[in-house]
Amino acid sequence: MNQLDQAKLASAMEEQIMSPVEDQAAPAFFSVTDIHAYYGESYIVQGVSFAVQEGEIIALLGRNGAGKTSTLRTIARTDTPELQSGEIWLNGEALHERKAHEAAQSGIQLVPEDRRIIQGLTVEENLILAQVAEPIGWELDRIYAHFPRLAERRKQEGVTLSGGEQQMLAVARALARDLKLLLLDEPYEGLAPTIVHEIEKILMEVKEMGITTIVVEQNAIAALNLADRALILDMGQIVFDGTAQEVLDDADLRQQYLAI
Repeated sequence: MNQLDQAKLASAMEEQIMSPVEDQAAPAFFSVTDIHAYYGESYIVQGVSFAVQEGEIIALLGRNGAGKTSTLRTIARTDTPELQSGEIWLNGEALHERKAHEAAQSGIQLVPEDRRIIQGLTVEENLILAQVAEPIGWELDRIYAHFPRLAERRKQEGVTLSGGEQQMLAVARALARDLKLLLLDEPYEGLAPTIVHEIEKILMEVKEMGITTIVVEQNAIAALNLADRALILDMGQIVFDGTAQEVLDDADLRQQYLAI
């Protein structure tokens, strides 16, 4: 091979390395692949697979007992249900063999239905406690700027807040950590309609911040109005994966799987 041919070959190889391969799609920011999870011998999460792009909000919907909360808990790597097979990836990190505290350190923050505000601690102490271990997320000043109600009540014991304020605190506590994926379990549960409206505004702020979120909510219409995409679970399996608007527009689909 002469010097000219060698130069052409080197140039072609460099161009191939520097140019993206068009037929290889970029990996999703977050994905679960064929996850199976059990409570004892009870088979709850039955081969769930889906992918989420960074900044998306996903509404995870289904009837009572469909496996929604169990799927969130599996993603967060809680002890129950027990993940027996499948893969969970966040931003290139494999989480399926990690414990809950390790998943949290990697950026998964679960806000459970009961919110788990710590009794005996003020609002501010609940937030500070969330930042005891590295890595940390938002500083307190930034949290209070987005949640002025919490700023007003920073010295009040957390468990004495209203239901809506406790939900604000639970979301703020997740933001106090190094948050990459926010998991919300029934954020509107037990709240009066006026408080639901306040929580909706907060979650719209979360959306505008570009925070990747999966929300489980029995109030399906509220969740769909917030979300970009919808996943519907039935008997522990995904039966629909599409846009939120598709579900809003399909009365038969809603009636069959959501009874609305």
